[in-house]
Amino acid sequence: IILVDDHPLFRDAVKRVLDREHDFKVVAEAGDGQEAVRLAVELRPSVVILDIGLRGVSGLEAVRQIKAECPTTAVLALTVHDDAEHVRSMLQGGASGFLTKDVLGGEIVEAIRRVVAGEIYLCAVALRHVVDSAISTAHTSSEAAGPRLTTREFEVLSLLAQGLSNNEIAQRLGVSTRTVKGHLEELFAKLEVDSRTAAVTAALRLGILGM
Repeated sequence: IILVDDHPLFRDAVKRVLDREHDFKVVAEAGDGQEAVRLAVELRPSVVILDIGLRGVSGLEAVRQIKAECPTTAVLALTVHDDAEHVRSMLQGGASGFLTKDVLGGEIVEAIRRVVAGEIYLCAVALRHVVDSAISTAHTSSEAAGPRLTTREFEVLSLLAQGLSNNEIAQRLGVSTRTVKGHLEELFAKLEVDSRTAAVTAALRLGILGM
């Protein structure tokens, strides 16, 4: 793992969290985007944890350069900026995950494991932005790839992306949990996946949930 942030104290706090994991190793740290790219190219880490607001080379440009030079390296954005435009730009630039800086401890560990496994990981705030954007634009777009979903399937998928349980989805939609399970089975079949996490990840990559 490479840590990139212009605040040494914050890097220290993150490093202390990561050092508790026996299979994690922070191999380098950087305080700006240019150094982040250089270290990533030199060390080829599994993950780069990157702030957006970097000096010189911006976080977004650093993500693009790192992914161009090191396509197998996952980039996890860790930032105070949680607006929809930052989320969208970082994901489109090649980031595999997005966390706000108030999220540490178990969630950052989980996020790292997910992006290393090839999944997309979004904290709750980022996920809300993605889902809100999806609801307003993606369902009506003829350009989205992948299978076409019914309105109800799309609603279930959007609520699934927010982390709601089957019971919570049923309550939100005013249907039975059995009905929700049926919609999930249809979603899994259409997306060719076998889990809730895989369904959301596939929907993001296909553009069904807009970024």
